[in-house]
Amino acid sequence: MKRVFVITALCLLSHQIIKANALPADSTIKNKATANATPPPANSAIGIVAAELFPVANVSKSISPFAEKLNAIQKEVPLDYNEYVQSYIDVYTRHKDEMSHVLGLSQYYFPIYEKIFREAGIPEEIKYLSIVESKLDPFAVSRVGATGPWQFMPATAKTYGLVMDNYVDERRDPIRACYAAAAYLKDAYIEFGDWLLAIASYNCGKSNVERAVEKSGALDFWAIRQYLPSETRNYVPAFIAMSYVMNYAHEHDIVVRQASILGTTDTLMVDKNISLSNIAKALGMELKEIALLNPHYKRQVVNGSTERPKRLIVPKSFDINYTVLYTALNDPNAVIPAQPRRVIPVVVPNPTTISPNLARTVNPVVIQTSAPSASVNNNIHVVQRGEDLVFVASTYGLDIEDLKKWNHLRGYSLTPGRKIKLTADAVVETPVSANAGKDI
Repeated sequence: MKRVFVITALCLLSHQIIKANALPADSTIKNKATANATPPPANSAIGIVAAELFPVANVSKSISPFAEKLNAIQKEVPLDYNEYVQSYIDVYTRHKDEMSHVLGLSQYYFPIYEKIFREAGIPEEIKYLSIVESKLDPFAVSRVGATGPWQFMPATAKTYGLVMDNYVDERRDPIRACYAAAAYLKDAYIEFGDWLLAIASYNCGKSNVERAVEKSGALDFWAIRQYLPSETRNYVPAFIAMSYVMNYAHEHDIVVRQASILGTTDTLMVDKNISLSNIAKALGMELKEIALLNPHYKRQVVNGSTERPKRLIVPKSFDINYTVLYTALNDPNAVIPAQPRRVIPVVVPNPTTISPNLARTVNPVVIQTSAPSASVNNNIHVVQRGEDLVFVASTYGLDIEDLKKWNHLRGYSLTPGRKIKLTADAVVETPVSANAGKDI
């Protein structure tokens, strides 16, 4: 939430080119993207630089085919076209390899984001903001500490219920972080009544947008743009440009590069401390592959307990040796024999039908240990202090509306001690407290 990632050329431009191409001071983005970006791999010449390295295009709005194409894909969020948007379209379409990689990752992450946004009442097209933020990298960290695919700063993450402790950083969890991003954006939209202003506030904070609205007397991004921080002035144009490129990539010879993270997945609930390395051995996977599916475990340990089982995402495969997997999950000290190397099935999903298990698992698979809790056995979750319905849904990979229906709930707040049914046929034997039915 603290900076814009901009996909750049194969090498940094020279000092002379920078001087020649710099934008005017009132319309440039500060070099925060460069400062905050995760360094590229040693074997990669792709870097991240500020948009001020690129000239503002001189275009005619009335005749541009780009304007027509943006109008064609516009839904709830205004996708205005101007010279600032064109500049970012030029940048993104020039860097085909980087965009091809993002297209591949989007086939895994976007169905998750779309589902969460639908539940929260957020326009689905705002999913493209996560590319501007992090290029869909759950491990992205800015110099100022913004982390994860949705780039949360610690204070904002805590405000929106993300856990950060010695074992987990839920800012890196695509599911939990997206729920938090949706909550922030919804709050901002309620305040400003405009999606572009809500998006701007995601970058610079609500208070900066409030001040810009005060100075301009308008509730329109383009009217208040000059009063916003320099980075935010280009943040919204970058979002609009990314929306264009992701919809019209094929017209610019940008093809999907398949990512190894793609594939059908299962959600397991684990109630012990288990290392990801043991799980990887049991599944015949590389550690980095299972870590990519579970990026929020900082120590690469699933720190589950009988009271709070933790979510583990694994590739769905019909030839998994469940005996070995069971041993790995039940005995942290067991010597796990290396299983035959498996290739994660890579599929090109149909965007009209895909619904990966990661985003929705109707009946979560619970791997029981030697002393499973009664709540786990019976598909019941006992609410702990600080948990709400969003937490339960994202922890078990369930749909919020299903949880509401199964538990006769109207809102999201939950009373500590309440038993929540995780399946339609789960049975809650006795009410936990007199207040159990008063969730709002």
